[in-house]
Amino acid sequence: MSAWPSSLRSRLTLWYTTLLALPLVAFGLLSYAVFSNALMDRTDHFIGDALAAFSRELVAERHAASSGDEALRKTIDEVRFRDLYIAIVDSTGRVAAATKSNDEDRGERHPVSLGPAIVTALRERGLRTPIATTIAAGAARYRVISGPLTLDARPFVVTGGYSLADIDDVLRGIRHMFALAIPFLILSAAIGGSFLAKRSLAPVTTMAARAAEISASTLHERLPVAGGDEVVRLARVVNDLLDRLETSFEQQRRFMADASHELRTPTAILRTEADVTLSRPHRSEDEYRASVAVMSDASRRLTRIVEELFLLARADSGHLVPRREPVYLEELLHDAVRGVHHLADQRAVRLSLGPMIDAPFNGDADLLGRLLLNLLDNAIKHSPQGGSVDVTMAQRNGLYEIAVIDAGAGIPAEAHDRVFERFFRVDVARSRTDTGATSGAGLGLAIARRIAELHGGRLDLAESRPGRTEFRMTLPA
Repeated sequence: MSAWPSSLRSRLTLWYTTLLALPLVAFGLLSYAVFSNALMDRTDHFIGDALAAFSRELVAERHAASSGDEALRKTIDEVRFRDLYIAIVDSTGRVAAATKSNDEDRGERHPVSLGPAIVTALRERGLRTPIATTIAAGAARYRVISGPLTLDARPFVVTGGYSLADIDDVLRGIRHMFALAIPFLILSAAIGGSFLAKRSLAPVTTMAARAAEISASTLHERLPVAGGDEVVRLARVVNDLLDRLETSFEQQRRFMADASHELRTPTAILRTEADVTLSRPHRSEDEYRASVAVMSDASRRLTRIVEELFLLARADSGHLVPRREPVYLEELLHDAVRGVHHLADQRAVRLSLGPMIDAPFNGDADLLGRLLLNLLDNAIKHSPQGGSVDVTMAQRNGLYEIAVIDAGAGIPAEAHDRVFERFFRVDVARSRTDTGATSGAGLGLAIARRIAELHGGRLDLAESRPGRTEFRMTLPA
């Protein structure tokens, strides 16, 4: 089981606390080290200045004293510094003179072992080498500094030992203060971080609660847009997603309703014709043939609708992969025009094919042929009796352009954006019949656009007004 918290609020609090605690602890340690070194430097300066003053007094006393030893004893007795232990060590390591170990009058307390401890430290480092070190004498620590001294041509070492009890007390107080203050500040940071994380994530919590209430029946609802820039951006992205989902669900509902309506008509014809045929025990052969012909037409229409729905479903799922083989678009266009001549003659519509160009292309000949048939079928069905359908072909800016133009009543402006939707038909302006190459169910243009997109092209309604409607297909040359 992972120790890392799964809650975003807990993670933010932990990161906030950690990022504050690490610099705070580092600052405390650094401050303690700097303060400790500063106190030790002041102590070293004090000891050094005291020993320099002692040496000057010793030199002055030597002029008045009869011997060097007498000068040492008098100077040791007369020159005193509070809490400073002074010892004069000769070249053999013997203490020639030293501050009394216990001086009740001056409130000084120096342990008896301080002198031997100083001598031991001098011998470890060499009597002639100046030292600055910290030693332990008894239960206390002392700062010891030594320096050379010459008296009557005799070499000595003057040393000073200063008790670090006061400094230790100060540092101990600082440690206690840090030990209390730093955990308190870290705890305060954790509490404050948790509060800030909760406050900052409150809009996200509200969004989550609102999102949990949204279902397929309430897709019109949206998340509240509030909070910081990041939360607002997230809310807008989710709301845009809900817009697309609502549009998709609405299209799906409309598609199901339209598909049910389109499928209901041929199935109703089949059932009704079968019921009527079976309702009478005896019928003539002509009557049976007429009834079977009606059922055959209805079944063919039903088959075409199902096939087109299956084609669109495969395209939407990505399973409809067009074959890539060399074709010539002008040949496909010629074949499509020949294929709809019978339908054009039935409606007395004149087909006009403009100049063709060489248009080699890599694509699926069957799908491209179906696209062209759908466009021509759509144009013929919506042309008036005696009207014309013009087909042009050109190459511009690295694109093949094929335009199909009819002289029908046109498509209302409010329907331009929906003309490629599945099962959409403008019944008043562009009536349909049941004859032709396509089903008349409102799927022809949707299939044509999908085939164009599968080949890297586009199919658009270029223009539509009374007397002229142009659909234009473009494919990469």
